[in-house]
Amino acid sequence: MRGRLELWLFVVQRASALVLVPLILVHLATMIYAIQGGLSAAEITARVQGSPVWPAFYRLLVVAAGVHGAIGLRTIVGEMTPWRGRSLDAAALAFAVACLGFGFRAVGALT
Repeated sequence: MRGRLELWLFVVQRASALVLVPLILVHLATMIYAIQGGLSAAEITARVQGSPVWPAFYRLLVVAAGVHGAIGLRTIVGEMTPWRGRSLDAAALAFAVACLGFGFRAVGALT
């Protein structure tokens, strides 16, 4: 059973990375374009609030980053420390929930 969980976490980690790469590239390109265009933070926020696409984009980014980060942190902690088992899984899940909560709160401030 443990091996199956590890396999699924491996697959989900790689899938979230595939989702993250284009999202991060779009985010960075958009921020660079906006900042070089002389837009202030208030102007950028106003433009994001006026579109239904950007909040959906950032929600997807939050989910992908939260899942990817939590699985990665679980893997790193499991490899670098003697911490294993269900308590590590629970801590990684708590980290994912916290990341998702903070991320959705930030996206909610844009809408």
